[in-house]
Amino acid sequence: MSPRECRFSGSDVTLCYFDWGDSTASRTVLLFHATGFHARCWDQVIAALPPDVRAIAVDLRGHGRSEKRAPYTWSSIAGDLVELTRSLELHGAVGVGHSMGGHCLVQVAHALPASFSHLILVDPVIMPPEVYGLRGRHAFDNVEDHPVARRRGIWTGWREMFDRFVERHPYSLWRREVLEDYCRHGLLPLSDGTFSLACPPEVEASIYMANATTNVYDLIPEVEVPVTVMRARTRDFSAPATAEARMDFSTSPTWPGLAAAFPHGEDLYLPELTHFMPMQEPQMLAARIVAAFESTKVAGSGR
Repeated sequence: MSPRECRFSGSDVTLCYFDWGDSTASRTVLLFHATGFHARCWDQVIAALPPDVRAIAVDLRGHGRSEKRAPYTWSSIAGDLVELTRSLELHGAVGVGHSMGGHCLVQVAHALPASFSHLILVDPVIMPPEVYGLRGRHAFDNVEDHPVARRRGIWTGWREMFDRFVERHPYSLWRREVLEDYCRHGLLPLSDGTFSLACPPEVEASIYMANATTNVYDLIPEVEVPVTVMRARTRDFSAPATAEARMDFSTSPTWPGLAAAFPHGEDLYLPELTHFMPMQEPQMLAARIVAAFESTKVAGSGR
């Protein structure tokens, strides 16, 4: 089923989101993507869900078809998502967030506790508590210094992008269908017939640079719903934070003790997968979503 493309005008930015299913469905899942990605990267996860589950996937500020407007801090992005989630009038939904999307989901769930019955944080880049505030360890001085800012931004079409990435690590580990979705929906047309990345490289770099400035540890003890933290192989946080180490997503940037910090946290350690586990195993994640619905026995309309 093709989703409905929708717009939400918040207090500071207009967001695009995609809605699969019936608004009266008894079960709803709300999905937030990672830095540099977009809402349609969830297509294969959503395709593996039961047909009675309503799925809503959001293009975060600066990404996809949402408005490109600074500031690109993780707190401002989370603020957008609080407004959108409130407008959707969700109750008892399962929230899923990958990487930055998981980090932001914690902020949204804290602000709107009745909206969720379970959170699935997919390698949410919530680093060890002592890392926050250490300027220089996880940030570059200037946007243009960040390696992501030098990504190729203009393409002749999604096929060219796919062909360039399909044999390149880490994209070579992804399901082919997910990579196609990433490329197909990750470009926006330009007037000269070419296409630009839907998340411009300088925007993506700005978001990475804000990583170590948004600390959610004060919020975590007050998130009362069950939380599943999915982690890839543990990263060595004591090693020097070189540019290569910062961008090595074969390992997990999430603190191993994170799940235990939540009142009802579960740690799911998956060392055989990389940080991009939704792209590698979308059906596994879909099964986790279904299990979250079943374990919390969500009732009512899901709205």
